Amino acid sequence: MKFFAFALLALPAAILASPVQTLEKREPSATCGSKYYTSTQVARAVQLSNSNGAPSSTYPHTYNNYEGFDFSGYCYDTTYNEYPLTTNGYTGGSPGADRVIVGKSSRRFCGAITHTGASSTNGFVSCNY
Repeated sequence: MKFFAFALLALPAAILASPVQTLEKREPSATCGSKYYTSTQVARAVQLSNSNGAPSSTYPHTYNNYEGFDFSGYCYDTTYNEYPLTTNGYTGGSPGADRVIVGKSSRRFCGAITHTGASSTNGFVSCNY
């Protein structure tokens, strides 16, 4: 009987001490202008942006978010890198108009942006994702 009472009292402590697994959002598909990217293509761009063997010395580079996009739906970073978003993975050369935004700390997808449709030459607008 004493064992049962002790086990019953210890149960809440064991439950509260159990780790809680947090779920993270996966990279979504994205449409930038009229160009559609699958979630696999978006994930590949994020992966390449985080690799030491990135095919270009200019990417990834800091994205300053002058446009003031809210990326909190996918990450909580406050500093970002941008990396070209292409159909087959960026391998150097012209980066095209589309980018993934990756958190500098988390190294995770934060958003997708494009030059297509922007009001200024180097400006960006959000892709749909």
